[in-house]
Order: sequence, then structure tokens, then C-alpha cells
Amino acid sequence: YPFHFLVTCTTRPKRAEEIDDVDYHFISKEQFAEMERRGDFLERAVVYGYYYGNSRSEVRAALARGQDVIMRIDVQGAASIKRIMPEAVFIMLLPPSSEALEARLRKRRSEPEEYLQIRLHAARLEMNEVEKFDYVIVNEDDALDETAQLIHAIIKVEKLRVKPRRVVV
Repeated sequence: YPFHFLVTCTTRPKRAEEIDDVDYHFISKEQFAEMERRGDFLERAVVYGYYYGNSRSEVRAALARGQDVIMRIDVQGAASIKRIMPEAVFIMLLPPSSEALEARLRKRRSEPEEYLQIRLHAARLEMNEVEKFDYVIVNEDDALDETAQLIHAIIKVEKLRVKPRRVVV
């Protein structure tokens, strides 16, 4: 398979619809601290009071197999990865509007109002960071297939570059 979807480790509690080791690796703060002590994380961040980290060895193994690695990270994580791997391709996914994002989060009903407001504020700030990315895709409501096709198209186009990017971890 040409893509490896990196599963992020987190100390956040699992939501009812989420599957461990598919959506995230749900781990304890103690496990996270031990992994961090060993240098297991390519990048790590604290987001809304929870720890998130992405496995360095998992990225290396996928790249060694010739797979493109797809990571779901926030702006803070993207900045960390860009410092470590400046040749990586960065794609920002945006909602059609702040109102659409709020509607999506409210429909999910997975967090209290106070937490939701913090997330919305942070998302609005992150939307201003678009110039730090190589590409931007507006992830329209009910258009997940189209968004996936656009991401795939970007990856294909990047492979056609006269001077290809060489990503090293």
C-alpha cells in the first residue's frame, strides 16, 4: 500500500465511537512520559491539556518501505515536523467556515461547552497559519471522498517534480 496513516498516541480519553489503535493509540500519562524519555516521539505536543505524540520509528519504517506517511497533526505539530523534516509536504485542511466547524463539533457532542469554545478559538487562530503550509484544501461538508482525492492528487503531483523532495527522519 503506498500510504501509511500514522496513528497518533494520546492521553486524551477515548470517545465512544473511537477505536483504540485505529483512531489513536490511547495511553496513560505514565506511558507517554516513558515513551518521551526514550525519545520515541518524532514530535509531541500538549493540546487542550492532553498529550499527543507521533512515533519516530513508525515513520522511519514506513519511509523505508517506500510508503508516503500521512499524519493528522495541528499547526503546532506541523511546525515541529517542518523543523525536523523541511522537505515534507504540508497540507492544511480547512472547514468551509468557522460556522461550519462549530456545527460539526456540536453535532459530534463529544465535549462540554467550555472545551468546545476553547477548541473553536484555537481553530480560528490556526486558520491564520495557512501561509506556513504548501497546500490548502477546504474540506467541504459531506465531501470526504473529494478531499481524499485532492490529497492523493497532491501526492501524485509531488512525485512528478523535476527535483523531488527527499524526506529524511
